[in-house]
Amino acid sequence: MSQTTEGATPTSATPGIADALPLPKHDQLQWRTAVFWVALAFSSFQVITAAFSPLPSQVVRAMHVGFVLLMIFLMHPGFSKQGADARWKVAGWVLGLAGFATGIYQWVFEADLTHRAGELTQADWVVGFVLLALVFEAARRVMGWALFIVCALFLAYGIWGQYLPGQLQHRGYGLDQIIGTLSFGTEGIYGTPTYVSSSYIFLFILFGAFLEQAGMIRLFTDFAMGTVGHTRGGPAKVAVISSGLMGTINGSGVANVVTTGQFTIPMMKRFGYSPAFAGGVEATSSMGGQIMPPVMGAVAFIMAETLNIPYVEVCKAAAIPAILYFATAFWVVHLEAGRRNLLGLPKEECPNPWTAVKRQWFLLIPLIGLVVLLFSGYTPLFSGTVGLGLTAILIFAAACMTGVRGTALRIVFWVLLGIATAGFFQLGVVVFFVLVALLVALTYVLRTGQDARRLAVQSMVDGAQLSLSVAIACALVGVIIGVINLTGVAAELGGQIIALGQNNLLVALMLTMLICLVLGMGIPTIPNYIITSSLAAPILLQLDVPLLVSHMFVFYFGIMADLTPPVALAAFAAAPIARESPMKIGVNAVRVAIAGFILPYMAVYAPALMLLGDSWSATAYVVAKALLAIGLWGAATIGYLLSPLNWAERVYAFVAASFLVVATPWTDDVGFAATALLVLWHVWRTRRRRQRAVLA
Repeated sequence: MSQTTEGATPTSATPGIADALPLPKHDQLQWRTAVFWVALAFSSFQVITAAFSPLPSQVVRAMHVGFVLLMIFLMHPGFSKQGADARWKVAGWVLGLAGFATGIYQWVFEADLTHRAGELTQADWVVGFVLLALVFEAARRVMGWALFIVCALFLAYGIWGQYLPGQLQHRGYGLDQIIGTLSFGTEGIYGTPTYVSSSYIFLFILFGAFLEQAGMIRLFTDFAMGTVGHTRGGPAKVAVISSGLMGTINGSGVANVVTTGQFTIPMMKRFGYSPAFAGGVEATSSMGGQIMPPVMGAVAFIMAETLNIPYVEVCKAAAIPAILYFATAFWVVHLEAGRRNLLGLPKEECPNPWTAVKRQWFLLIPLIGLVVLLFSGYTPLFSGTVGLGLTAILIFAAACMTGVRGTALRIVFWVLLGIATAGFFQLGVVVFFVLVALLVALTYVLRTGQDARRLAVQSMVDGAQLSLSVAIACALVGVIIGVINLTGVAAELGGQIIALGQNNLLVALMLTMLICLVLGMGIPTIPNYIITSSLAAPILLQLDVPLLVSHMFVFYFGIMADLTPPVALAAFAAAPIARESPMKIGVNAVRVAIAGFILPYMAVYAPALMLLGDSWSATAYVVAKALLAIGLWGAATIGYLLSPLNWAERVYAFVAASFLVVATPWTDDVGFAATALLVLWHVWRTRRRRQRAVLA
């Protein structure tokens, strides 16, 4: 490993272009503020409980929500964004401490609450009501009114649904049953989403925060620049690859937009792409991070828990569609570059990708370890803990080696450190804590590593801060889950949809897609998935769609909703960077991600696309069809292949690709034949056009 600056914060492999890449931009908490130390305590609590499991799951969930409420009300003290004077700050402390106290209450009286489950004391009533009200208000402050209103409607249905007419009417439930279900136990606020948030999701957000602070963005961008930056449309291809790689560690689409997008969008604009198209490429590529293993979006962890399957099975099912998704984006930007005649960056301005890897190879070790552990059958919680521990060790070890020039000494140090780290196979994760403590002490002895220590602390704080929106959404959607389980409304609504699509799988799929896209206009991916999968997955199962495929179908369209106008979160995140209308960016994002709207249908008709087929040959055949269809969809969307396509050719290409979606022999034959005719015609037309141009 090459020498780095103090603290081992890696430098870019190439001066000039890549050095301009900023670190992740968000409102970092300052160490002088109380919320900074609350965030640090929050992350420390989560790491300790993940590593050693000293507390019951119910207590961990309650304290997780308590910390989230405390941080949100401290960071957003006013009822509105304008309300931040001294009085509102006092109110924020009061509300935050009240929220934190609900977690303490669950911890102190955990045994009593379990013993008298369903029988609320007066104190239980107060705590339950306060918790429910604060979760609603905290979610409103962080995420706006949309999710608040949706969950409030479900809560109102649970309280007054007995007065509704027809099949939506339920038998009626007392307030004690509502409070007991939603504020205590594991079917409401502390349900599966909060369990996943308090374990897997928080840990992987923290893991991503450490890697980003350590320089992973620079490594990925340098590698992408070096491999494809000089090719046709290179800057846009850099955006696709770097955002896809970032998606493997953080699983957050909007976060990717505001990190890698700070570099890739201006670069695409500078080399000739329109601002709307540049923003659309970044939004599409960044949202793909949620479907790219090994660290997928938070929904993937919830899906694994809901279906009671190993997380690695979700990763396997998502692998091929994720690769095809990014292949689509790559192909579309290639065609757009051809249409605009955009060349790549000069070769001499692109960094050497292998120099970047050689300089920062150690950052790949935690990611490789994470993948190996996940695919070896270890739980995401254990794998994430190990990945986080390895990252911390590498950061402080690199800091200790700052200024050490003796190659032999450096080799001995890293070999001994590797042997010591391997002790976790025998002694467990306590080895990571001991090694980190020793390495931190060594930085003080060597009088180095101040930047590394600051980086580690800031990463802990950033992880807590970045988790808030996901965590409060997981808590609030527990209201939906609790009401659905209590009243059985999902079965009733499912029956209504079955009546529309029970005899036609395509109709059922389109209705499911429509629900996902409409809900996605106002609520995040997690509640969108929970609501829609609760309604649609049983319906699709009755239509012989495998359960995992039906949940993945819902998952994908929940993500596509963030790209689809009029409310496209990823487009809104890209808009200020691209300096373009979010609507225009959203339209271009849909163009770039066109296959993302079709691949879920193909997976339903041919589950082999998600490795659920009978053989590898079946999977290879479906993948080949998908690649061919992607090629046609991209050409139809951009209007270019070897040369420009007219509208008739574009419509023909789209129809030909659509025949390849349905997995029946005759549709495949039609699709292949139509594709062959189009290619022959287009090659002939292109040659004639070029000959005429030469003669002219």
